Amino acid sequence: MISQLIRVLGAEQVRPMRSHAIAVTAFAVLQGAAFALLVPVLRALLDGDEDGAARWLAVLGAVTAATFVAYYVQAKRGFATAVSSTGVLYRRFGDRLAQLNVGWFSKARLGTLTRLATAGVGEINTLFAHALQPLITSVVSPLTVLVVMVFLDWRLAAAMAATIPLLYVTYRWSSASVAETDAAVDDSIARANNRIFEFAQSQAVIRAFGRSRKENDWLDEAMTEQHDIGRRRLRRATVARGAFGVTVQLSVTALIAFTTVLALRGTVDAAQLIALAVLLVRFSEPVVALSEAGGALRMVRHRLGQMDEIFRTPSLPEPAEPRSPAHSGIELSGVRFHYPGETGSAPSPPVLDGLDVAVAAGSMTALVGPSGSGKTTVTRLIARFWDVDEGAVRIGGVDVRQISGSELTSNVALVFQDVYLFEGTIADNVRVGRPDASDEDVAEAARLARVDEIVERLPEGWNTAVGEGGAALSGGERQRISLARAIVKQAPILILDEATSALDPVNEMAISDTVRALSGRCTLLVIAHRLQTVVAADRILVLDRGRIVESGTHSELRAGTGVYRRFWEERSRVEGWRFRAATAGSG
Repeated sequence: MISQLIRVLGAEQVRPMRSHAIAVTAFAVLQGAAFALLVPVLRALLDGDEDGAARWLAVLGAVTAATFVAYYVQAKRGFATAVSSTGVLYRRFGDRLAQLNVGWFSKARLGTLTRLATAGVGEINTLFAHALQPLITSVVSPLTVLVVMVFLDWRLAAAMAATIPLLYVTYRWSSASVAETDAAVDDSIARANNRIFEFAQSQAVIRAFGRSRKENDWLDEAMTEQHDIGRRRLRRATVARGAFGVTVQLSVTALIAFTTVLALRGTVDAAQLIALAVLLVRFSEPVVALSEAGGALRMVRHRLGQMDEIFRTPSLPEPAEPRSPAHSGIELSGVRFHYPGETGSAPSPPVLDGLDVAVAAGSMTALVGPSGSGKTTVTRLIARFWDVDEGAVRIGGVDVRQISGSELTSNVALVFQDVYLFEGTIADNVRVGRPDASDEDVAEAARLARVDEIVERLPEGWNTAVGEGGAALSGGERQRISLARAIVKQAPILILDEATSALDPVNEMAISDTVRALSGRCTLLVIAHRLQTVVAADRILVLDRGRIVESGTHSELRAGTGVYRRFWEERSRVEGWRFRAATAGSG
């Protein structure tokens, strides 16, 4: 657990963590010493030794005062460490997510990540604010009492030591019993969170297809599952804590009985018997607290393990000696790639199988092919969302694995098929592409992407809030803002993944004109099914089953008899469909 903490929080937090642990240990030792000093004080009082009682009482007072000071110091250090660790963990967690390859997020669930980023950070830092003190105290204070007991009565000290194995075994059993349900509870909460997010985000689809009742059922099932697992965990925790508490009390009862036997045999006087009985009761208090402290520790360990898994997830390696591309040409050579599956599952079949592609700098190239042929995967490999299994992806003659992440990002702009806008204004979202862009550059990008038309008709213009994910705008409006965001970046390579798919015919034609206008100013790689975009390309690559099966201009491929001609004829036939309204009286 210590290594996980250091890995997650970083080496700079080692010193405050160590300082806090030392302060807590000092408090625990002083508390145990204060408990033990009750014996000589009570024995002197019961024997009528007022001077001796006064002396021991003065010592007890000094130790008690030191205990209060130690408690204040450790509590202050604990909260200070928790506050600083919270900031550090949020920053490191965010930085770590930014370092992971984008492909990793395709397997991540929003509910799980959200819970980890919110409740998870707080739960980890309860270790310093609340959990570490009772955990250390419940172990160190009784051990201190045991050490002092050796000097007071070695027989009782031996008896106390004999109870430790029983207490340890019972504690481990109770902890393991509850821990079995911890992961199930956490998974059920994550599933319920995912259902809640899904239910909220998909209201339009749910209502359009009349699925509200079914979606409610699914949400209810997730909440019911969470409730049932939570009740099962509560039952186990009640039994486990009860068993441990009973074991502690039985141990104390047995120790008091043993002390009574010693008193009856005359080897312990009545005053010492009473004093030792009081000490044994005080000895049991922190031991009983161990069960609750152990529960808090399990929660921290579980959440820390989840966080540590993210920190141990290998990210795409950065080159030791980065190289810069000489131009904006793109080359894929012998590329073989399959998407990583879940741990322990069989590997998925390759999406790209020996792919060879060359895109000349400043040209416009269209990728066409059936769904699942690997078109989008090609663009993701160019942007290095993943690394290839075999072969190489090069930009400007340099393998993308030899280009630093920041430079690769600055060289490639992408317009995704699924557009996401950040909550803010239209201007904010366009400037995401290049925050330091001038107003003129933003205006030009907006004009090319036809965002200016959107701005002109909205009352608040550029200051119009787009809503979460762009929910306040139509799909076509979101797509145009996304395109403007990519254009304003002024990257030498622009990749469009069905950028015109959500646009009406008028704006589709306008943006197709924009794409043609950009040809020559940057390298364009376009995934398209719309005929206007395909015809405008300098070169068309037909992808099927992870390989290029045809390559050439529209005219060349149209004159052939291969996949592209069939593709063209199908598209032409579909786009030539017209609906004829039935007239009254027609048969």
